[in-house]
Amino acid sequence: MKAAVIYHPGSPEEFILEERPVPTPVDEQVLVKVKAFGLNRSELMTRKGYSPGVQFPRVLGIECVGEVAIDPSGQYAKGQQVMALMGGMGRDFDGSYAEYTVLPKHLLRPFQSSLPWETLGAIPEMFQTAYGSLYPALNIQQGETLLIRGGTSSVGMLATQLASLAGLTVLATTRNPQKETALRANGAAHILIDNGTLNEVVRAIYPAGVDKVLELVGTSTLHDSLLCLKPGGTGCMSGMLAESWTIPDFAPMDFIPATVRLTTYDSGQIISPTAVFQDFIRQVEAGQVKLAVSRTFSLDQIVAAHQFMDSNQGAGKIVVLIK
Repeated sequence: MKAAVIYHPGSPEEFILEERPVPTPVDEQVLVKVKAFGLNRSELMTRKGYSPGVQFPRVLGIECVGEVAIDPSGQYAKGQQVMALMGGMGRDFDGSYAEYTVLPKHLLRPFQSSLPWETLGAIPEMFQTAYGSLYPALNIQQGETLLIRGGTSSVGMLATQLASLAGLTVLATTRNPQKETALRANGAAHILIDNGTLNEVVRAIYPAGVDKVLELVGTSTLHDSLLCLKPGGTGCMSGMLAESWTIPDFAPMDFIPATVRLTTYDSGQIISPTAVFQDFIRQVEAGQVKLAVSRTFSLDQIVAAHQFMDSNQGAGKIVVLIK
């Protein structure tokens, strides 16, 4: 099989496409024929050497969609459509940047769909992070106002649609004014050009502040995002687009405004049941949700795909399709 292997942290050019034996699953593992996978910022950070504990060489990839090739237990029939995400994929063990991957059975979410693989490949991590942030973490309610910091990211674009469908008013941010049209077409009621400080801009629209904030940029803007919340509001940090994990000299009493709540969402800790994914796929099939796929690449183009992710030029998910 072909696999994109990285031997040393660094630039996209560190990826080497090489031939490897197809791995063999053992107890509680399944061999999956990968059909597509989405790219994620966490993979960019792992590629750069920013993910603690990752040993190289490594096949990256924290998510995939595909078909069961071998299930030693017989639980899944050959050809069963499955998706998988997180659980150590691409970090603790080799992930989805390959034609086949061996995965722990508990990570699999079986599904049925007639959608093309390039569409399905955009779903697992993007949907799980958007859904998990909005519902288990933020507990969004109809009629609320929601600020999405990092609105043109794949998660931000999907979260905007899901929140709008749920009856919320969405304020979405971008650093690039040329992306304003895409954000408005995606369902955002207010487009904010992000220069790093949005508190005054938000309060010019909603003087008391907003009800909820979904922080996808990360620690560099988190404090300002919390200042945008009304008393009793909730902020959820789910992304690190700015590639910063920590807050220097964190002082909670100074950092978090009084009565404002701060939580996080991490799909590595909480993943939705299979039925939640299947219901979402049905929404996409019915045209209720339109997935923002920025560009599609082949596995042979993995270097170019990571270069495109590095450029921050896209507005939506980058998908790699394996034929």
